[in-house]
Amino acid sequence: MKNRSRTLAIFTLVTHKEKDGKLYGYSPYVSEINMWASHFEKIIVVGCFSKSKDIDRLEKQYAHHSVELFKVPVFNVKSVLGLLKLVFNLPHMIFKMAKAMQTADHLHFRCPSNVSAIAALVQIIYPKKSKTTKYAGNWDPRSNQPIGYRFQKWLLSNTFFTKNMKVLVYGDWKDKSKYVVPFMSATYNESEKVEYSKRDFSDRLKFVFTGAMVIGKRPLLTIKIIEALKNKGISSELHMFGDGPLIDDVKLYVKAHGLEDVVFIYGNQPKDNVKQCLLDAHFTILPSKSEGWPKAIAEGMFFGAIPISTKISCLPWILDFGKRGILIEPSVDSAVNTIIDALEKGDLHLNQLSKKALEWSQQYTVDRLESEISKLVNK
Repeated sequence: MKNRSRTLAIFTLVTHKEKDGKLYGYSPYVSEINMWASHFEKIIVVGCFSKSKDIDRLEKQYAHHSVELFKVPVFNVKSVLGLLKLVFNLPHMIFKMAKAMQTADHLHFRCPSNVSAIAALVQIIYPKKSKTTKYAGNWDPRSNQPIGYRFQKWLLSNTFFTKNMKVLVYGDWKDKSKYVVPFMSATYNESEKVEYSKRDFSDRLKFVFTGAMVIGKRPLLTIKIIEALKNKGISSELHMFGDGPLIDDVKLYVKAHGLEDVVFIYGNQPKDNVKQCLLDAHFTILPSKSEGWPKAIAEGMFFGAIPISTKISCLPWILDFGKRGILIEPSVDSAVNTIIDALEKGDLHLNQLSKKALEWSQQYTVDRLESEISKLVNK
């Protein structure tokens, strides 16, 4: 049962916009926050603000009837000017965060971010407040990460300085604090589940890439892998969803190498368009440099598309170390050889990977996510 006579305070780096009295933010973030917010009477958001009134397709309105934004400036510490700006604004930011924490019944931190790094320090003086942290980055303790990320991971999971906390992370890691809880995200509802159906891998293979066209997602490497498979006589096609600074480079490469009948670039598309493409895909591929929740991989797995990914973050665990997907190195030759090795094992092996991928991903639905959030905030 929801106890709505309470206030939730959220600390996030997401830039917000106001239009016609409504508050907007990055769509995937707002969609999940709406689930948390449904358990509270009032929401306080401590985050960055833009004066722009232009709401783009990747921004969404908060569904809650009572949302108040405590505005903090965008800042970074990568330059002397940025550091001076932070020092100047820090007292006012700390005051706003303390005010939000004092008012709220539950504190929710969205990490890693500059805003949450400061909030992580302020929360120490509120040991009795109920708290959760959604750590959307790579929790792998062996990974090489900026000092700010490592600081947030250490402080928010530290049982001496931080009290009454649950840190929600992607993957199940050894030697973790008692505060750290494996936690999954989701895109699809229970009603969107499909029955497993065998795929034919003897004809043209369909690969799907869904992700931002940025260096970290390696879209050009993805194309080169499909191009190399084609050159080795393996009939393949690649469907790419997403936008970003590299999209023009991607299009130029496709044109320059005569791949227009192999690589199809759609840019950002509605969820249903991506879903339709995934329903009969053989593979979903993401040779990323780093991941928090690998949304693109999990969405493909939900419909039986075999995941192909690099061995980073929680992806080896998600792919059960190769038992429900294909783990590759971030180089064309190595990746192609690994994919060909899997193809040579035949349809029976590939369909086993496909079935295991679907069964694993379909455990994590929006319905289950809402249920897990309810448990966390209604203890």
